[in-house]
Amino acid sequence: MAHHSDDLPTPSTIRVGKANVGLIGLDQAMAKIIATPGLSEAAAVAALFAAIGRDNYVPAEAALLYHEALRREYRRRLGLENETAGTLTIRVLGPGCVSCNKLTTMLIEALQKLHLAADMESVHDLDAIWRFGVTKTPALVINAKVKCAGRMPSPAEVEQWVREEAD
Repeated sequence: MAHHSDDLPTPSTIRVGKANVGLIGLDQAMAKIIATPGLSEAAAVAALFAAIGRDNYVPAEAALLYHEALRREYRRRLGLENETAGTLTIRVLGPGCVSCNKLTTMLIEALQKLHLAADMESVHDLDAIWRFGVTKTPALVINAKVKCAGRMPSPAEVEQWVREEAD
């Protein structure tokens, strides 16, 4: 089947091991599998893995990491993923510039000062950044809430936001 460039779905980014991986067709495969009645979680993850393997390169040695990432994403989209409850999820959105790095450093310092752990990630992909509704960077997203965009917050602000979201 011939694809025109505008037919290709936008990749969805998920965390696979320590990397963020853009997967083509994930949203479509996920929607189809979630809509399939009576599917066990294992069967759903196997079907997702097979679907992803058709449109994306999956290194054989990373298969287990991909299965785990797809299981987590499947559970998250079903609203079953509670193991992230109580875990701070922090995203620094931007091109990876000096400001983004400075913001990341401020976040790490705030987390250390407050003795907190967080799932931290830098998001450089423009499509992924726009999915957060953000048009100006650097931007900070904590627990899926945009805290600031297009400006550099002060260390005190960053610490305050981390503290609020940790409670």
